[in-house]
Amino acid sequence: MTETIKKTLKESAAMRWMVLILISGLIFSTYWFQDFYGGLKGLMESELGFSSEEFGRILGLTTIANMFGMIIVGGIILDKWGVRIAGLVFGGVAVLGGVISALASAGFFGDDHSTMLNWMIVGRVFFGSGLEVVCVVATRTVVKWFKGYELALAMAINMGFGRLGSAMGIALSVDIAGGQVSTAVAFAATLIAITLLLFVIYLVFDIKLDKQLKDGSSTSSEDEEFKFSDLIKLISNKSFLYIALLCVTFYAAVFPFINYAPDLLINKFNFTGILASEGNVIMFGSKTLGNASVYVVFFIFAILFSVVPGKIADKSKRMIFIAIVFTGFIAYLYGIHTQLSLWFQNGQKTASLIPVGTILFTPIFGNYVDKKGKAASLMILGALLLIFAHVSLSLFNNVYMAYAGLLSLGVAFSLVPAAMWPSVAKIVPESRLGTAYASMFTIQNWGLGAFFWGIGALLNKVNPLVLNERLKIKESLTAQGMNTSEILDKVIEMKEMGNYPMYDYTYPILMLVVSGIVAIFLAFALKRADLKQGYGLELASSAKAPNGENND
Repeated sequence: MTETIKKTLKESAAMRWMVLILISGLIFSTYWFQDFYGGLKGLMESELGFSSEEFGRILGLTTIANMFGMIIVGGIILDKWGVRIAGLVFGGVAVLGGVISALASAGFFGDDHSTMLNWMIVGRVFFGSGLEVVCVVATRTVVKWFKGYELALAMAINMGFGRLGSAMGIALSVDIAGGQVSTAVAFAATLIAITLLLFVIYLVFDIKLDKQLKDGSSTSSEDEEFKFSDLIKLISNKSFLYIALLCVTFYAAVFPFINYAPDLLINKFNFTGILASEGNVIMFGSKTLGNASVYVVFFIFAILFSVVPGKIADKSKRMIFIAIVFTGFIAYLYGIHTQLSLWFQNGQKTASLIPVGTILFTPIFGNYVDKKGKAASLMILGALLLIFAHVSLSLFNNVYMAYAGLLSLGVAFSLVPAAMWPSVAKIVPESRLGTAYASMFTIQNWGLGAFFWGIGALLNKVNPLVLNERLKIKESLTAQGMNTSEILDKVIEMKEMGNYPMYDYTYPILMLVVSGIVAIFLAFALKRADLKQGYGLELASSAKAPNGENND
């Protein structure tokens, strides 16, 4: 009599990838909410009267709870009680933060400047408290379902969804706002709530998987009790310490920049702040849907180009498939080339190239790390590209150097994460990954908070005359009896004609070059440490590391 061997859910490729999509929804929406203010900076100044420092304060204080251990608490909860409780609790906190932000921007708590500013900060603090733990939950879940399979690739695609959210948030927030900040904030908050429901659907499969593992006498690493000595072990591990510090220096030079990039392009390189009507891609009569579809096509192309070919054994068939996908993509780009030519002159749309670059390249680099390794070397290359990007955007006034800088930043933003996060899973035992990722995100948030706020504060500091001139213009237009909408239209008109004072971004962006230089040294130190400790960061995912399976 033949005994039937029962397989667990995660042994099904279709189930693994469906779970990835459900989990990635939360990543998509939270990254949208994290970065969509970047597309609204000019509108927030014109409509709400926020200065660059106040804009930076809203973004910077998003990280305040995480600076003081909120993510550590979330990581401990995750390791102790699992992804279900942690995801629901901290996903709910992120939704609450979105709701408070939406109400504040609509003047629900009061429409005077300070009240609106303070409540928007409160909303961002709540959102930030949930954001990073949600990212840890997603990363930990990907490891749970994909370790031993396509881990680096799955992590890359998961991050790709986040970058898709960032790109669309930056590019589409002005379209959605329609001249009112509150509309865009309400949309972003609703998006988080919807994707939290997708996470609830995922929980059904997570419960079933745990039951299968228990029935199969598998020992779940989540059953082990958390010990604070594990945190000490993490910090005392040189490889983990270097990769954690590399995380903060790299991301501090990327995430804050993304939120200022549209304004930089408008102020320094004379890009437009509002896309011309003929630049919109229309779908079902909607420009927002049409413009959004462009990013979705980019993402699907990246997945088809990097994932599917590896599943086709026959080389000739694989090459034919790649040729068909690539040809179809080029044909699509040609079909919207008129709109794209105007996108490359618009601040928000062009700035979205940074996360769009990651949508195209992160799955490819993730697939490369899975098959070839070289993770530490790729992190070094990513840090070099980061330095080139910020030098191009700060010291040069040539628009082509700006494009080159944005493209190289997009590639760097793909290389480093695709190599970094799978490397952590090699350095740290699976049972402590929640705490490890939480520790990294905590350290990262100190850098993010400093640079989010610091760029805005320094921008104000080095542009006192610009601030005074802008204030005088607003007072003059108000004295003429113009309302907020009319003032906004007039400011846009003055910008297009070159009659509006513009910020000098040279020193704020040069500050990010320093962060990139530090990242280079840390990446080299990580590579040297791995040679001694033998975690196999330069090896393929399937290769056996000299140090075995995550020894502390």
